[in-house]
Amino acid sequence: MMPARIGVALLIALVSTAVSWVGLDIWTGQGGNPLPVPWVAVIGLVVVVVAVIVAGLPVRNWVHGARDRVLDPIVAARTAVLAKAAAYGGAVILGWYLSQAILIFPDLVGARKQRLIIALLASGTALALSIAGFVVQRWCRIPPGDDDPSGPTGSDFDSVR
Repeated sequence: MMPARIGVALLIALVSTAVSWVGLDIWTGQGGNPLPVPWVAVIGLVVVVVAVIVAGLPVRNWVHGARDRVLDPIVAARTAVLAKAAAYGGAVILGWYLSQAILIFPDLVGARKQRLIIALLASGTALALSIAGFVVQRWCRIPPGDDDPSGPTGSDFDSVR
């Protein structure tokens, strides 16, 4: 599996922001109400950030030498895939909420100020999700020359291939 790339995530965030902003601008230009930005979005993203980090901690601890139990290679692979999905998914979500903040920014009247704050907080937590994905992905790298036979580079793993 190729690791997630920061440049690709930035491109995804940029494209997501542009496409979302154009869509929302057309929507509101035709008389549609701006879409709501609930506090639950921020809370939900924080929960996902914590879940990604918690999922990556056992792999990180194992890679850094805490090998008191065997690490299932499938769990490590799933954690790496989760991290990559979080890195790219966070970029998409960042674009979505950032486009809403950009759309709200010119008309800061009344309740729109609160919506702008929530959209910016959601953008920040989406960025945190993407960063958490990149960090956990890095935790999943096995150092070169790791000769531990119980690890995914040992003889047990080679026999599975």
